[in-house]
Parts: sequence; C-alpha cells; structure tokens
Amino acid sequence: MIKSILLAIDGSVYTDAVLKYGIHLANSFKAKLKVITVIDVRIFEWSVYLGVDGFAPVVPSSSYLEESRRLLDEKAEKVLNKCVEILKKEGIPFTAEKLEGSPVELICEQSRLADLVVLGARGEFAKWGTKLMGATIDAISRECIKPLFISPESYRPIRRILVPYDGSANSNRALPMAGYFAHSLGLPVTVFTVDNDLFHAKEIAEEGKKYLETYDIEVHTDVAKGNAEEQIVSFCAKAQFDLIIMGAYGQSRIRELILGSTTVQVMRKTDVPLVLVK
Repeated sequence: MIKSILLAIDGSVYTDAVLKYGIHLANSFKAKLKVITVIDVRIFEWSVYLGVDGFAPVVPSSSYLEESRRLLDEKAEKVLNKCVEILKKEGIPFTAEKLEGSPVELICEQSRLADLVVLGARGEFAKWGTKLMGATIDAISRECIKPLFISPESYRPIRRILVPYDGSANSNRALPMAGYFAHSLGLPVTVFTVDNDLFHAKEIAEEGKKYLETYDIEVHTDVAKGNAEEQIVSFCAKAQFDLIIMGAYGQSRIRELILGSTTVQVMRKTDVPLVLVK
C-alpha cells in the first residue's frame, strides 16, 4: 500500500526527526524514499515587488539578490548532501533532489507519485514563535490529496497508535491506513470516539474496532465527552500514544474559517506524529 514515500526537508530543527521517521517507515513498509528540499524563490519575487510598489520603494540591488540566492542554494545543497550520506549508510533505496519555487506547490506536485508525504510540523521560522509556525504545512494539509505524516520536532519510537473515529466519511477513510500501519509495524491500535452521548460513542468506537480487527491486529476502544480536539490531544498525552492517524477536515468550511477544524486544532496542539488521511 505504501511503496513510495516523499520526504520534504528544509534544514530546520524538524529535519532530523523527519529523516528518522522516513527511514523507520521505509524499512517497515519496504518502501523507496524520495527526498526533496525546496529553495523558496518567493522571497526574491516579494522583495522586487515591494521595491516597485511599496509605500517607501527600496529596490534591492542585483548583487544583494544574487548573494541571497547563492546562500540559499548553498544551504539547500548542504542539507541535501547530509541526508544523502545518512541514507546511504542506512542502505535504503532513495533519490534526492533540490528544487526551486513555492514549497507548497512543489511538495503537492511531487506528492502525486508518492503514497505518503513526510514533513515537519513547522519549518525554518519555528524559532521565531508560534505566529510564524506552520504556514506551509497548513496549506499543504489542505491542498495535498495524499496522506501526510506530520512530524514533531523530536523523534521517538512508535509503539502505540491512536485513531480518533466518529463514524463520519472523513474519519472512516483513516481506518484502512491505521490498519496498514498497525499491521506493518506490529503495533496495537486504540479507537477513540468523542460524543456527548457515551452510549452512542461506544457504538461508534466498536464499529471502528470491528473493521480494524480484520487486519489481524490488537484493537482497543475508549470514549469521552466534550470538545473533540481537546479530548483527542489530552487522551493522547495521558495514555502516551506515539502516533495519531485521523481523517482530515470533517467540519464545514464556514465553521473551519470561524473556529478552526478539529484537524487544524489537533495538528497545532499535539506533540506526537500525526497522519492525516483524505
């Protein structure tokens, strides 16, 4: 099911964890890796645009733009070369490529020939604070049609999988992926349902369990009342799960714009890897 994994790296503090998770998954699934790093040329386009039409026009010199591009290219080359060295030692089949353009557009384009995309929850601006975090991954999570494995900053072995399930079409799409991960990695799964009617929640959770048991894996269930994203993140932390696999974007677009979807909130608040399935 997963034979081609795309790793998007940027040299940020998340790159090490992305690489480690990619190696672990490639070994477990007997999959091939494609590593890409993107030189974001939009900063050059923006600087020229602002220089022409900004309130206080300041056109960057050609030497400044050339030097900036050279430094970014040099950094991308070093990041890619380091990853290549590590992957060669691991003996995993892979390809590596440096690209120029919009990270969101290029990652989504490259994902067309991949079964899974692995990338960090945040990028190069993570150190500057939460307001600048996750803009790229937020856009990719909405535009990319392939499953996404979103890595936290630190790697840790995956031993237990949490599957939030509410019976909706979106959450149902995550069940086959959860079954595949659990079977391939030899791990137990817990189906977790949040509903103010606990009797109904138990029925829904049992539905998910019945499906997952066909993968010949160990399956548990648990339920809770309250806000879905808060309960998912809290339960994950308390029970010490190492991976969440869930369907992406189950709410209406209007509610998402006003309050943010469960997907977005879990993605922002959890500190474990998150697999989003559409």
